[in-house]
Amino acid sequence: MAEVVIAFDIYGTLLSLETATHELEQHFRGDAQRARTVAQTWRRYQLEYTWRLNSMGRYLPFDEVTRNALLHALDDTGCSLDELAIDGVLAAYDRLQPFPDVEEALRKISATARIRPVVFSNGTVDMVRACLSHAPPQLQQLQLQNMEIISVHPLQQYKPAPAAYSHLREQVAGTGGGSSSSSTATIWLISANPFDIAGASSAGLNTIWVDRDQNQAGWTDRALPEVKPTATIRRLAECVDIIKGYQ
Repeated sequence: MAEVVIAFDIYGTLLSLETATHELEQHFRGDAQRARTVAQTWRRYQLEYTWRLNSMGRYLPFDEVTRNALLHALDDTGCSLDELAIDGVLAAYDRLQPFPDVEEALRKISATARIRPVVFSNGTVDMVRACLSHAPPQLQQLQLQNMEIISVHPLQQYKPAPAAYSHLREQVAGTGGGSSSSSTATIWLISANPFDIAGASSAGLNTIWVDRDQNQAGWTDRALPEVKPTATIRRLAECVDIIKGYQ
């Protein structure tokens, strides 16, 4: 099998956002519904801000975007937190934990020759590394904390800008010990975020959408109706067999 690079999105794909939601709940005196509403609004503005910045030709680092989106979400939902509490909630974003299916996926990848996993994220390298360093011991043994991180930060354009996926290709080709296989590797982007799948598919990458929606509604994105993922999975480890089937 030719070398394959699996580029994992991290937020919502490898890592659950529940840690940040639980931190909000602590500050809202155990009001789970209120915390979830703020968390969902926060995530919506976090993504919306990246798209707005792309459209305006502007850039702010993802940690600043994340803070600004939290402040907007608090205002939007009629909630308030003092600066110390806000710092605490943002710190929780650096401790996000992997979904339960990540361990199985990494074990399957590590047992498969010529598959190189990387993280491809809107987050800065420091943000991503902080989360990976807080992963459970069994994932540390699978070298999760040492996984190569490719961030859009040097590019200063967020996914799903076409340049972001060109940046991924360039970074993949420029790493891997300088081997000729690095420049010819097949790249698969794996993400639970439809906008990311649509962007990568439009840029000509193979894509696997992780459908984490409990309602199991399937692919419903209509931004570009003709653009769909190469494959859809429910559990992360399924990606290995799908990729093998395309070799």
